[in-house]
Amino acid sequence: MSQLTFILLCLEGAILSFNVASSAALVPSIAKDFAVSQFLAGKIIWLYMLPYGIAALIYGPLIRAFNARKIELISFLCFSLTNLLAGVSTNISMLFLARFLMGVFGASVIPLGLILIAKHTPIQNRGKFVGIFFSANFFASFLGLFLSGILPWRFIYLLPAGLGFILWVFIFLFLPHFKQTEKTFKLNYFSIFKNKTVLGIFTYIFFISLFYHGIQQWLGVYFSLQYNFNQFLISSLLTLTSLSGIFGEVIGGWLADSLGRLKVLSLGTILMSLSIFLLVIKLPILILGLIMLTWGLGWTFNHAGLSTMLTDLPDEFLNEAASLNSSLRFVSGSMGAVLGGFLMRQNIHLGFMVFGACFLCLLILNKKVCPQKRVL
Repeated sequence: MSQLTFILLCLEGAILSFNVASSAALVPSIAKDFAVSQFLAGKIIWLYMLPYGIAALIYGPLIRAFNARKIELISFLCFSLTNLLAGVSTNISMLFLARFLMGVFGASVIPLGLILIAKHTPIQNRGKFVGIFFSANFFASFLGLFLSGILPWRFIYLLPAGLGFILWVFIFLFLPHFKQTEKTFKLNYFSIFKNKTVLGIFTYIFFISLFYHGIQQWLGVYFSLQYNFNQFLISSLLTLTSLSGIFGEVIGGWLADSLGRLKVLSLGTILMSLSIFLLVIKLPILILGLIMLTWGLGWTFNHAGLSTMLTDLPDEFLNEAASLNSSLRFVSGSMGAVLGGFLMRQNIHLGFMVFGACFLCLLILNKKVCPQKRVL
């Protein structure tokens, strides 16, 4: 894989990620603008994540059977158009539709990136490439969160629309044609489910994403209702999770190469558990900022370890695994957002305690479900 190709993939991932995290911070502003409740406006989170997760199942097998360049040109153009639609929405239903379509067309980027890294980088350096790839995503997420506290919420969708159209031109001009290994489209997910070790990895991915998004997608509402923070403070605190993610992905990828995939994801789980239990206590804003940094670092360590583990899978699993990774993360994430909303309505602190305990359970089980050596 050439340096230019890798840069284009990183830029695609960055534009994809620009408003994923900031959408949670924008819920109070969107609710106020359209005169709806924050919990209704919060549907923009899972209305993006659920279709993303379902559509992601198709892209990996498509990339095996058809030229990935054509798939990216079509899907990324449509993704940019749906960002434009979100930015000019005149009512909440129109925004819901835009977010739904955004998820469908944006789901191609991450599977393609992981597949190309797995096929075109040596195994001893894959963690580094995975870390850089997702670090670019977190940098864009950080920038989107920061700007969400300054700019009107519509610009958080209009900016990636405009940048997406510009990047599409460069993709058209410079993204190479990729030789597909097969000429027919088929789904090989059954082979994944038959392998107990690979099935264990994806079971872990499902639950870690469920618990993470059960907390993450409601932090903006938590800071609004429990601390009465304004939009700037909410966005600033959530920005810290992406700020730590920029460095966390790179460091986590390097540690995955040097220490091992399993140790890195376990360390990430420990940091997330600690952060959640501390949020139960009402704390000064500076301490909350440190907790958000720790929370983001824990998630990215866990993410880098798992993502690098996936690139180690044999070719027979790779395309479906790359798609299933994105699918499970977003489907379970949307379920987590719904579950988190239910628990937070009852008692926010109860929700934190429940999810904190769930993280601890995963920490105990991860050695049983995640392999310490490469799957053969």
